[in-house]
Amino acid sequence: MSLNENLPRCPVETTLMLMGDKWKVLIVRDLLTGTKRFGELKKSLAGVSQKVLTQHLRAMEKNGLIHRKVYAVVPPKVEYSLTDVGQSLKHVHDAMLQWGEAYKSKRTDNYLSAS
Repeated sequence: MSLNENLPRCPVETTLMLMGDKWKVLIVRDLLTGTKRFGELKKSLAGVSQKVLTQHLRAMEKNGLIHRKVYAVVPPKVEYSLTDVGQSLKHVHDAMLQWGEAYKSKRTDNYLSAS
């Protein structure tokens, strides 16, 4: 059985299945700037619990979006980076960034003109 047999037929549904959570989108945002350690991600993602972050990182690794590198040192050192598939989400991230900026601008413009 191939991985594709477990994916929804609709490509939008596939994307939502893999990335349809704010924490996953924000993890990609943070890793687009380079490799990060768990603590760096936790600090950047204000409000995420250690358990939730761990669950999302494991799921993203399983789905081939991120790579987890463990160093054989004491204390343990683990780094996360985007795979090529994960890097391919950059254009999705950029589109979300542009849309969010435009939305915020329009909301501000509408608020100011309504005052």
